[in-house]
Parts: sequence; structure tokens; C-alpha cells
Amino acid sequence: MIKAQIEDKELLEHLNSIEKDEMAVFVMADGRIRGALFHGTNFVNQMRAQHKTGILETMVLGQASLCAALMMPTMKGMEHISWRYECDGPAKGFSVEADSTGYVRGYLLEDHIPIDKPLESWDLAPFLGNGTMTITKAHPGDKSPQVSSVETLYKNITKDLAWYFNQSEQINTAFSTSIFMDTKGRVKGAGGMFIQVLPETGGTKKVGAETSSTPDFKADEELITRVENAFSACPSLGKWFEEKGNINDIVYGLFREFKPQIAVRRNIKYDCPCCEDYYIEHLKSLGPNQIEELKSSGPDPLEIVCRNCGSIYRIPFAKL
Repeated sequence: MIKAQIEDKELLEHLNSIEKDEMAVFVMADGRIRGALFHGTNFVNQMRAQHKTGILETMVLGQASLCAALMMPTMKGMEHISWRYECDGPAKGFSVEADSTGYVRGYLLEDHIPIDKPLESWDLAPFLGNGTMTITKAHPGDKSPQVSSVETLYKNITKDLAWYFNQSEQINTAFSTSIFMDTKGRVKGAGGMFIQVLPETGGTKKVGAETSSTPDFKADEELITRVENAFSACPSLGKWFEEKGNINDIVYGLFREFKPQIAVRRNIKYDCPCCEDYYIEHLKSLGPNQIEELKSSGPDPLEIVCRNCGSIYRIPFAKL
């Protein structure tokens, strides 16, 4: 990826003054609950710089990219996830990818989302509409990837992703994202969080068939309700990180009754493995006749844009 530079000096000063981007993966409630909290202010700003997105486009692709990052703790081994969200609203949807190595990339299906009146809120439902979402999981050596699709239900990116996990993987899951913009449309804070209730066998207490009694189910429902209430009480993460808040205060404060423990911290980047050599090799594979046709009809150098990250590669014919 050709890293786009953020040129707004006031924004850069702010980014340098707040906590660094980081993801904290945590467990709590004797291992029954796992979650992740991601501070992604620089992450969203890099995404915006790569794609040169407007305010509305930044909100859509920014939320999608934060959610993609939050799926990393659910990955098994070396895994790559592609998430395609298609809808009949003006936004059309998006396609984002997350890799277990720690990068996210993606793009909007509609580069410039049409609007017919000034935005009155950050409710994206009118721009999303009805549709479907498909998640594809791939591991090295797989003969074919695992593909699952569901209809979107809420016209809401985070709720529809949680709906996918609840339906396709039968795991109670919740996602939340927040992007705070100042009056000039600068992204001053961004973050996201997810939690999952793991099957009872995932806990640290003695489990088994003998524990699956009615009182245990009732206790499980009570635990889920308490965790949901705590999750819902989380302050706006975008505003929190904009005001120099940190991850520890959220995890250990918000969920203190469940005795959380941060298991690992990760660096997540908006990045793309594309490079000039990749496109040169791809062009060479076209064969001599097609290359000669390109040389006779196209400009020199050829301009190739990576859709996933917006990088522009200018490849002279001499390299082919």
C-alpha cells in the first residue's frame, strides 16, 4: 500500500496528543464472556486519507472497518475474513476484509453516497436499506472458503453483524462502534467494542451435562442481562477517545463486577498488501498480445488504482 499522508496540521496535533491506537482482548465472568475494545482514531483517519472519503462515506466505511477489526479475536489461527454488505439504499453497501496478521482494508460499493438534504443525525438506516450480508472465511491450505449469508434485519451495521453471529454461529454477540467528528468534519475520536457469551464449556468452572439444569439456564440468562446492561452503559467511544480516555478505564471500570482481565493487546492497522510488483506480475500474465494492445492504446505509464486501499500505481511499459 502507498500510505496516504494526513496533511491537516491541527488534526495531526490532536492525534499526537491522545492515546495511541490499540486493541485490548479481554475475558471475564470466569471465562464465560470474551470481548475486545479497539481504539481506532488513527485507524479511521488513515482509512479516510486512503480513500479521500467525505463525512457520510467516512461514517459508513469507518464503522464497517472498525467492526472488521473487532472480528479478529474470533479468528482461528491464520484466518482471513471478507465481509460484503449489499443493500438497496443509496450507500449500496461495502466490502471489507480483516486478516489475522492485523490489517483491515476495504471499500464502499458507492464511492459518493447521494444525499438530497442536509444530515439531521448519524442514523445510517436511510442510506442502507434492506439487503444481505455475506462473510467468507479462508485459511491457508483450504480447498474452498467457508461462506455464510444472512439477510440484514436492522439497517444498522453493528446490529446486523451481531445478528449474523447469532444466526450463523449461534453465539450471543454484540458490537458497538462510535466515530466522533468536530464541527469541521474531522475525525477526532473513533473506537469499537464487541462481547460474546461463550458456550458453558468455555468457562473455567466445572461444567458438563450434569450442570445443565433449569437453575443454571436461569443464571445464564441473568448473567447475559447484566453484561448487556453494562455494555449498553458504555459511553460514546468516539468522544471518550477524543477526550484522551484510555482503554483500561473502560474495560476495568465498565465491567468491574465481572472481574475482567485483559489477555492480549494488539496493534491493528488500516493497511493493504498490494504493491507495484504484484500489479506488474499480473500484467505480465496477460500475455504478449494483450500487453502490446495495452501499449498501443493506453497511456504510458499505466495507472492502476487498488480498490481496497485507494493506492495509485503508475507502471511504465518499460517494466513489462
